[in-house]
Amino acid sequence: MPAQPMQSSPGGPSEILRLLPAKWHEQFLSEYHGALDAAHEVWRFQQLRDVLHLWHLRAVAYSDPGFDQALQATREDRADEFTPAEQAIPGWPDRL
Repeated sequence: MPAQPMQSSPGGPSEILRLLPAKWHEQFLSEYHGALDAAHEVWRFQQLRDVLHLWHLRAVAYSDPGFDQALQATREDRADEFTPAEQAIPGWPDRL
């Protein structure tokens, strides 16, 4: 079998760091290392998966060019700039 470079897995730490703006790297790495240390206990392994999943979602959002403007609109309660969850997410009202 020929040697091939390892591909980074979607949602893996290297992929998250690639997507994530630099200002978030320290926080991600801190939470990742904490979850990685905890994962030595078998019953806490899911915590590592959860941290990676949440940070992958954050990386996608934070790397969007319009994220900072959307965040500011949220802080200023400019609701008219957003689509309500019940319109954007099928079945949203049933989840409550």
